[in-house]
Amino acid sequence: MVDIREVPESDIDRALELAYLVFHDRPEKEVREKHHELLASCDRIGAYDGTVLAGFMAAHDFRLSVPGADLPCPGLTFVGVAPTHRRRGVLTALMDEMLRRTADARRPLAALWASEAAIYGRFGYGSATTGVTIEIDSTRPLALRIDPDRRPLRLVDPEEAVAVIGPFHEAARAGRAGRPTRSAQRWAEEWLAEQDEEDEELSPPRIIVLGEAGGPIAGYVLYRTKPEDDGGGGGDGGAGRTRAPGLVRVDELEADTPAVAAALWECVASLDLTGRVRAWGRPVDDPLLHFAADRDQVRVTAQFPALWLRLVDVHAALTRRSWAAPVEVVLEVHDVRMPANAGRFRLTAGPGGAAYEHADSAADLAMDVREMAACYLGGTRVAELVAAGLVREHTPGAAAALDAALRTPVLPHTGDEF
Repeated sequence: MVDIREVPESDIDRALELAYLVFHDRPEKEVREKHHELLASCDRIGAYDGTVLAGFMAAHDFRLSVPGADLPCPGLTFVGVAPTHRRRGVLTALMDEMLRRTADARRPLAALWASEAAIYGRFGYGSATTGVTIEIDSTRPLALRIDPDRRPLRLVDPEEAVAVIGPFHEAARAGRAGRPTRSAQRWAEEWLAEQDEEDEELSPPRIIVLGEAGGPIAGYVLYRTKPEDDGGGGGDGGAGRTRAPGLVRVDELEADTPAVAAALWECVASLDLTGRVRAWGRPVDDPLLHFAADRDQVRVTAQFPALWLRLVDVHAALTRRSWAAPVEVVLEVHDVRMPANAGRFRLTAGPGGAAYEHADSAADLAMDVREMAACYLGGTRVAELVAAGLVREHTPGAAAALDAALRTPVLPHTGDEF
């Protein structure tokens, strides 16, 4: 039987060794130091078998943008169980303790990125946002159907970047659900680090903003570049090798209008000595996919679940978000891990607010809290889950009515992996 308790700062290095064991990693000293600093700012719980740290979990102190609000939402990270203690209930004990602490702190949500998608559904997490990877063939000019904004573009020094682009990012975060807050530490260590943790060949970060000097910016793009080797040549130490056009990796692009976005995409697609732009973790409804004139030149090469969400307090989560249309439905909610969420409830919601109270009448819809989490930000339609057999619709039209109320102007999305 393991003992679940808080992990003191003196045990952070032990927790990191466990994480590196679980994720088959051997980072350099500089990365280890960065991870140590990151965990020092997180909530930490561990599963101790005597003196052995057999399991670990940490949580960032985030707030998450939801429709019409910004709610406290711990972001789980560094979740792992020692191979000697798998299938012994260690992860379950850690997850239950984290949910209990989250509820006690009156935080209605929790979130994570799943290293293995099959794990977290049983703890009530649902896949709430979707990301795509977009690639641009930039060996020729980017063909566009709209005119780019022709205001000036300028480079920003990474050391000044947070002051310049941070406020714009925060405003953009409020306009799209599913985005966690970004501290100065996360800006410095995750987005603006001199060396990319996963690819040492990439350049330092480059930041280009659009807007008149001295005035507010209208958008920015954060990217890195690297040369690409075509693999040619012989055993001559590389003298006969040739270089393929380089890669531009777009880490983030924010714009307040489609024309600004077009200007920024055009800029990164025209960089000298490059022939490909890759943008991982873009929203499914990225305007580029519509205003690109040639979809053979601009392609979606991957689509994947991104942020996984857990409704820790369903009442608070539903009554503190905004609603796009009036709806009145009785929901039968199943939640085996947090019984306070389970039962039959009447949701009465609309643009003026929402009420969520116990109900005795028959349910219009029945769902697990996992499916409720998937739909909460507006990224998954309830009707899709009815069609998949995951939600039961007892009253025809109830799913469509709830979807209309949950709808958001743009799809939820985040590129903040943690």
